[in-house]
Amino acid sequence: MNPAPAPTTELTPVMLSALEHYAYCPRQAGLILLEDSYADDVSTVRGTLLHHRVHEPGQDNRSGVRTLRALPVWHHELGLTGVCDVVEIHDDGTVLPVEHKSGSYQPAGPADLQVAGQALCLEERLDVTIETAVVYSSADRRRHEVRVDTELRQRVATTTAHVRQVMEQMALPAPAADKRCRRCSMNILCMPKVLADHKKLNTLHGDLFAPSPEADWDD
Repeated sequence: MNPAPAPTTELTPVMLSALEHYAYCPRQAGLILLEDSYADDVSTVRGTLLHHRVHEPGQDNRSGVRTLRALPVWHHELGLTGVCDVVEIHDDGTVLPVEHKSGSYQPAGPADLQVAGQALCLEERLDVTIETAVVYSSADRRRHEVRVDTELRQRVATTTAHVRQVMEQMALPAPAADKRCRRCSMNILCMPKVLADHKKLNTLHGDLFAPSPEADWDD
């Protein structure tokens, strides 16, 4: 394995996990990155417990494949960094990142973006080409193959740039206020319906900051 390269540019580092958060909802990513906000529900707790099992650093060897767990990776040019859940190194030279998810798999969804980011990082660290990655869904106990093609690679680069922009501008993206919010554990922290309803928001703002009738402005 190659050592981590010395930095030549001052890119703000972007965590691989932020790619999935941003792809699902930019505001969710902003709340996590800028305000260190997070809220658990049944799904997130299940995911945390799952990752406790796969994030124990170590390796296993079985016939034809070496399995690495909790492998730190980076991509110098993109400024990506993070940890791969599982990386399989096969005897034929194939390197296969495997991202573990507790929920159901969504084809071409946020998880694909995260595992593709891992693939790009592994290519730089291990000096290989990776054309396929895997998302393992514990909900259906299946591996789902992800093609790391040119389009997906470009999505990784574009999303990384968008996440970095949120971090550097220190500005929360607007709320989605759609069906995604019903499934989001951060719904209460985000307040999407209130913030998306500008008329209601202005009314609440006016009520909150309206001067008291008893105020004596001559004092």
